[in-house]
Amino acid sequence: MNSSKIQARVVALGRGATVTFFAAVAAVNGAQQISDGRYAIPIGASAVACAVVLLVPRLRWPVAPIVVTAVTAWWGWIGTLLLALVLYDLAVARRTRAAIVCVAAALGANLAGYPPARLWGHQGYVTALFLWAFAYVVGMWIGSRRRLVRALAADVEHLRVEAQLREEAARVAERSRIAAEMHDVLAHRLSLIALHTGVLATRSDALPVPVAERLALLRGASTEALADLRDVLGVLRAPGAAPNTAGVVPAPVPGDVQQLVDDARAASQPVALTIHGRPEDAPTTHRLAVYRIAQEALTNARKHADGTLVTMTVDYRSPATLVEVTNPAGAPGQAAAVGSGYGLVGLRERVSALGGHLHAGPAGAGSWRLAARIPHPAGTQENGTPA
Repeated sequence: MNSSKIQARVVALGRGATVTFFAAVAAVNGAQQISDGRYAIPIGASAVACAVVLLVPRLRWPVAPIVVTAVTAWWGWIGTLLLALVLYDLAVARRTRAAIVCVAAALGANLAGYPPARLWGHQGYVTALFLWAFAYVVGMWIGSRRRLVRALAADVEHLRVEAQLREEAARVAERSRIAAEMHDVLAHRLSLIALHTGVLATRSDALPVPVAERLALLRGASTEALADLRDVLGVLRAPGAAPNTAGVVPAPVPGDVQQLVDDARAASQPVALTIHGRPEDAPTTHRLAVYRIAQEALTNARKHADGTLVTMTVDYRSPATLVEVTNPAGAPGQAAAVGSGYGLVGLRERVSALGGHLHAGPAGAGSWRLAARIPHPAGTQENGTPA
């Protein structure tokens, strides 16, 4: 059982105990103080009727105000406490006009009510008005607090949903980025196949007929594959980007971490880079992921700890591509830039899609650590190509 249900049950039990107590007080005091208990049954029945309409949620409006006002109008001070509960409910629901009508009707009709219990005797109406005003003020405060809590809860839920949508958008954007990168990689390799087979096909006179036919078939298949690849993945280009109608696919250059670090150093950002193995030892997808991780880590370090030394270690060797970036906390009093925080969501989506896992969090003494491990596919050679 969650906290909201527990709280609702506690409120319901508290209300039930309060209504029961007030009804019992009205019945007992009224029966004892009016005509020596001769009206115990009608007074008790009136108190029970008021308790029922106050406890049953469907009867709280408008039955409860009518019944309790009528009981108070006839029995006078006996129904004062019960009418206070009605005014409390009306104040919580912001029904001010109904509350005024109930008070006016109870006091006005009580002039013709049961004489020994009239509110107008011995200035009993003063006490009743004070009690009713107090109940109404408390009800207004409780109602305002409940509305504020509901509004805050709605805002929190809205922010939670918005955060989920933003995270999902970051994941979708990263998937699109991965697909676009692989589109460029595959298009480049297919274009090389088509280029070399076309060169060989121009020398078909010097080749056996079966070989020439196979070269022509291979060239046609690679050309068709390029066209299909553009049709299927070409929609992943940025909105407004001009399509590549010239048929020339630029050769993709997997992200060069060394060049990225050199650019950061040129911008006066201290970086210590250690690389184990060669980039060619890992698949192209791993190299692109490492580049994106390094790029995000350097960007976050500039935002939150500008001027501190960033330590970066990259290991391309089998059985897994490893990357780890750490940086200490920024200088005291340094104003950190506010970021969206969704870059890490995209990185986690990219690494997860490659079967790896990403860790991002504090590393002690205020430092920050971003690390990823991406296992190499089974049967991958040292140069990152399938065996």
